[in-house]
Amino acid sequence: MTRLTVYADGDPAVALLDTDDPARIADALAPIGVAFERWQASAPLAADADAEAVLAAYAPEVARLKQAGGYTTVDVARVTPATPNLEAVRTKFLDEHTHGEDEVRFFVEGSGAFYLHRDGKVFQVVCHAGDLLSVPAGIPHWFDMGPQPRFTAIRFFRTPEGWVASFTGDGIAKRFPLYEAA
Repeated sequence: MTRLTVYADGDPAVALLDTDDPARIADALAPIGVAFERWQASAPLAADADAEAVLAAYAPEVARLKQAGGYTTVDVARVTPATPNLEAVRTKFLDEHTHGEDEVRFFVEGSGAFYLHRDGKVFQVVCHAGDLLSVPAGIPHWFDMGPQPRFTAIRFFRTPEGWVASFTGDGIAKRFPLYEAA
């Protein structure tokens, strides 16, 4: 289940907000410029659906978001326990970083946790299938896919280079608990 937990950035032991209500999640993220939506597939998807089938199942939502956000490139990323170099893939995203463009992800299956560092707070958003999260360019964040990752996500980009990170050098991510997917 989707969950938002908000902490003071200096105290990961005390939650300032903890909710699984999608409307409250969207309302809490909006002031920091982060969009949260829930999408439904237009057709059932097989667990091993290829990228073409995934994009077809969400075609109206993908087209709307591409036009609204000016995204020119859309792809499908899949990570499973069989993904090569899995620990290195997980570690790549665990340090706080920013991007020169929005980071937009729609979870088709599985889960992962985004940690957004803004306005003296850390917003931990645990996303599951059906969740869209759009993080504006420049917001410091990190991502944890968990120790046994399994997710498929549609990714949106404005430039062909796609995911390019600028690491902040702040060790904040190491002070917050890792995501331990169920």
